[in-house]
Amino acid sequence: MPEQTRLTLTPGACIGILGGGQLGRMLALAAAKLGLSSHIFAPEADSPAFAVSATHTRAEYTDEAALARFAEAVDVITYEFENVPVETVRFLEALKPVRPGSKALDVAQDRLREKQLARSLGIETAGFMPVASAAALKSAVGSLDTPCVLKTRRFGYDGKGQVSIRKPEDAPAAWEALGGQPMGAEAPPLLAILEKFVPFTCEVSVIAARGLDGHFAAYDVTENEHRNHILHRSFVPSRLENNVTEAALSIARRLGEALDYVGVFAVEFFVLGAGEEARLIVNEIAPRVHNSGHWTMDGARTSQFEQHIRAVAGWPLGGTERLGSCEMINLIGKDVETWEKILAEPAACLHLYGKTEAREGRKMGHVNRCKKA
Repeated sequence: MPEQTRLTLTPGACIGILGGGQLGRMLALAAAKLGLSSHIFAPEADSPAFAVSATHTRAEYTDEAALARFAEAVDVITYEFENVPVETVRFLEALKPVRPGSKALDVAQDRLREKQLARSLGIETAGFMPVASAAALKSAVGSLDTPCVLKTRRFGYDGKGQVSIRKPEDAPAAWEALGGQPMGAEAPPLLAILEKFVPFTCEVSVIAARGLDGHFAAYDVTENEHRNHILHRSFVPSRLENNVTEAALSIARRLGEALDYVGVFAVEFFVLGAGEEARLIVNEIAPRVHNSGHWTMDGARTSQFEQHIRAVAGWPLGGTERLGSCEMINLIGKDVETWEKILAEPAACLHLYGKTEAREGRKMGHVNRCKKA
């Protein structure tokens, strides 16, 4: 709806959020702080965002009747994660402004398209080749050489949807482990991407926002540590040299502009080498608020969640100034049982997500420990 694309909300308006997980929950809390209400749309009955939103709709993302009613009840729509179907967003875009739009979602959902976009902008990525069959994988392994990583093009996060290939003879088993069929089998193709292994020294991310007016604002580069493919710890400031930090922020700006992005997004990088000679390799783009930006809730002038709400509402972006050094630790599964001990720490800021079952690998909350500059 062209006449609505520049719509700026006023206090009291309602923001529709697709997805009811912890990110949707924290977005709804941030909206309430700014005098805005939220309406969560999600299929899961136990969605933690339901408990903190003004209202919610429980329905499948393919239910167009429910989506139409949802759109009628809100003023602008956003989403908390990238696995919302693109078709859902396109359907809603005909009814109400959706920020960020389907263009960003379509690219970020597909690992191949992400890397093709980065390469088109002159941004370095790991070597990659598309793979749609066991035979194509064998050929790709021969071209890229091992070690490499086979990944699904879509619906992969926290280490899901990927298998390492350390020697060429591992390829057939990796293909089948990912859900592909043996060579010659009759079945729908598995769309995958083979990526050359990157011998990185560390992983960092940029959490940035782009406003409705095109204004860009980024937080300090965050350094990240993973355990079992799940983010364990993020901290700022990172150990990167200033010139490398500036390069990371420049890359994020260029990607945001190319996607005509509105809202908060993350760009994940591998860092090769060290010091002023370090190189950045773009790993993934996340079209949403991001786990590695949770430190901003207590360590920055404006949290990433408030920043996203400001952006999608068409409001001025908030300051991204870091208030000191900060460390974020994810509480995964049974880690949440230490909540009482964490509360006893004077400098700890505990954030729990309202999930009732602490399953292995499930993000239950996080804790920020910040020191003023």
